[in-house]
Amino acid sequence: MKNLILSLLTFILYPVQAFANPACAVCTVAIGASIGIARRLGIEDSVVGLWAGALLTLLGYWCIKFFDSKNWHFWGRDFLLMLLSVGMIGFIYISEVIYQPHVIWYVFYLDPILFSALLGMLIYIYSQKFYQWMKARNGGYAHFPFEKVVLPLGLLLLASFYLNNFPL
Repeated sequence: MKNLILSLLTFILYPVQAFANPACAVCTVAIGASIGIARRLGIEDSVVGLWAGALLTLLGYWCIKFFDSKNWHFWGRDFLLMLLSVGMIGFIYISEVIYQPHVIWYVFYLDPILFSALLGMLIYIYSQKFYQWMKARNGGYAHFPFEKVVLPLGLLLLASFYLNNFPL
């Protein structure tokens, strides 16, 4: 028994290179299950769509970085990868949600989950652009640690609060 514990400790503490998997099965299941859990908690579907859109945008950025590392370049690559990534919202909730478009803010005729996923995508993209602008104005340094994480989370929380109190 001592040998087993000692070998497990050695294995756990042995330094090895970590490999990140941005499209892990746990993330996919969590996004897919989130609408059912959120409905039970009384959270609007549009709030779930907002966060799912931001997460899928992040996965699209990771795909772009992966393609850059493999030196795979072709015309429209970034747009295509982002479109496929955010377009996955339809496949994630295909069994959970019925497509019911209606007029949103007197301008858009979309399903609320699709609209909020696109809104989450835009919030995430512009928060990252805003972070880069703020960092450039500060001499290339962040104002505080983890500013790159705090900005999108803060903006998504504000948008979630708005969509929860004023549903689409």
